[in-house]
Amino acid sequence: MKTTLNSLDELLAIALDMTASLSSEDRSKRLVATMMRALPADAAVLLRLDGDQLIPIAAHGLSSDVFGRRFARSEHPRLDILCRAEGPTLFPADSSLPDPYNGLVQDAPHLDVHSCLGCPLRVEGVLVGVLTADALEPGAFDGVDMRLLDHLAALAAAALRTSDLIEALERLAQRNGNIARELVQDVLDRRGGLLLGKGEAMTRLKREIELVAPTDLTVLVTGETGVGKELVVRTLHAQSRRSREPLIYVNCAALPESVVESELFGHEKGAFTGAQESRPGKFRVADGASLFLDEIGELPLHVQPKLLRVLQEGEVQPVGSDRTERVDVRLFAATNRDLEAEVRAGRFRADILHRLDVCRIRVPALREHAEDIAVIAGHFADRARRRLGTGPIRVAADAREALERGEWRGNVRELENALSRAILRASARVQLGDTVIVRGADLDPSGVASDGAPASAAAPVGHTTKPLREALLDYQRALVARALAEHSGNWAGAARALGVHRSNLHHMAKRLGLR
Repeated sequence: MKTTLNSLDELLAIALDMTASLSSEDRSKRLVATMMRALPADAAVLLRLDGDQLIPIAAHGLSSDVFGRRFARSEHPRLDILCRAEGPTLFPADSSLPDPYNGLVQDAPHLDVHSCLGCPLRVEGVLVGVLTADALEPGAFDGVDMRLLDHLAALAAAALRTSDLIEALERLAQRNGNIARELVQDVLDRRGGLLLGKGEAMTRLKREIELVAPTDLTVLVTGETGVGKELVVRTLHAQSRRSREPLIYVNCAALPESVVESELFGHEKGAFTGAQESRPGKFRVADGASLFLDEIGELPLHVQPKLLRVLQEGEVQPVGSDRTERVDVRLFAATNRDLEAEVRAGRFRADILHRLDVCRIRVPALREHAEDIAVIAGHFADRARRRLGTGPIRVAADAREALERGEWRGNVRELENALSRAILRASARVQLGDTVIVRGADLDPSGVASDGAPASAAAPVGHTTKPLREALLDYQRALVARALAEHSGNWAGAARALGVHRSNLHHMAKRLGLR
């Protein structure tokens, strides 16, 4: 017969397993193995409570199909008794209660007369599972010290609870990682992707990103307004080792000077008027992840020393606190300013520039890879089709040539705005669902002013300075005015030509300031 429970050795073994770097499955298996070593048992099972059911998660001495079974308390009186008990329960060898493992114990098809005991597993009074043991020999458990078994159950319950918590945290981490990747991908999709084009400049940019992204080095992304610096940073993050973690975004140009320090480094409760509670700054939020400081050239001078400390020592000091906290953050920064000139002008610290400039990636202006404009225009046209609900959109050769001749001082952003306006103009010529063909004239249309006189031509492609919304309103005014002029001021005729109801045209004209 096996020896009875050795209090120190077996309890210590379970306690050590609780602190070991084990998977949930391994921890459960070791628990059952300890039970088998400690008791003269032929079978032992660890079951987790899930609602009204007990689910085997580790077993010894039973056929493997036990793991496909669920034991409802209402159908198994022995297990229900164990769940309701305050401590270990030893059933009489001749108990008439059916055994839940009858037919499952190896080498024993029937458990008519045998030894059976079990104990509930509770954490802070909450039932989390049950531990059971069976022996084919009647009276095998008569010499077991129930007090020691009670201690074993307490440790087993804590181990089970620990496994559940670890699994929950792992699931949460995996979910957050998936969410982070989806958010980054969503931004890349919504912004039209990034690495469109195969010209020399874009090929070089792709290689630089592939080289730098897998490292943990700080990256400074430079380039003109509208070239896509933010998308470069998001692509760097998506290809980095921290891609499972979020990319925290801060627009330095949008932060008022009065709150920028608190926003970046956090503050303690009462640190200043209105600080009713402590708040972590973006660096602490990004601990273990990545932080993107956009428009870093706009950062006020009085905040820059604290930024230097983070870059040098990896430490942040919240406003109103004497303590510092360590953070592990990969930093991305972007600017359209000449930071060397800013240093010379005394508006940016040279030591911070040196710390930021570990890896510099310059995003080329659109005019530097004009050979890619047709590809980029095709991509924007497809996005516009989905957004506007039109039929297929084609860019005619003359329009493509006009796009390639543009200077595009606003770069890719300006190109998309100009093409969107042209697509709207072209779509007005066709029925819904028909193919929309964008021609060169759509990029530089002439219209009719509200007073019936010829309107001035729109700004040449690549030189527009108006926001898209304003430009669209101008275009609507020109269309309505032209229709009225062609129909000698007859509103009904103009409405028919425009394909709208006359009352709707009157409302539109009033909104556009034409009435």
